[in-house]
Amino acid sequence: SYNLPQGVSLGDTVTRIDQLKEQIGMPTAISTSFAGTAKTFQDSLANQGLLIGGAILTIYIVLGMLYESFIHPLTILTGLPSAVLGAVVALRFAGMDLSVIAVIGILMLIGIVKKNGIMMVDVALELRRQGMSAKESIHKACLMRFRPIMMTTLAALMGT
Repeated sequence: SYNLPQGVSLGDTVTRIDQLKEQIGMPTAISTSFAGTAKTFQDSLANQGLLIGGAILTIYIVLGMLYESFIHPLTILTGLPSAVLGAVVALRFAGMDLSVIAVIGILMLIGIVKKNGIMMVDVALELRRQGMSAKESIHKACLMRFRPIMMTTLAALMGT
């Protein structure tokens, strides 16, 4: 049994315990395993990459059906990596770990970024149908949707 000290993350502790097991060279006759929260944490991390990949593929397929295009879903999804990278950098800069709560926050951020991309692409496509050039329609869509996007983002920030 082990209680985490104040300010130490569960992820760091699990990693450190695994490192110590390697360093001391435990005999193969002795087996160890985590239980409780640590086991749940390890189990959740084990399938996380596969789940995120499946979710992105599902989003791409749904957006592809919505727009009847292979390109427009990519336009929307290209903002996701930079959003995730920014969130991870912000967590590291703040000295926080990638906890379950942080992952939930990053998933919320991905949803907001995706929604913002959909709103921008919808407006730009409508402006293109009205005869504007691609560059002009993208610029006008950004100007038109900036305020609603900022209001939604700030409302989400204030609600957390």
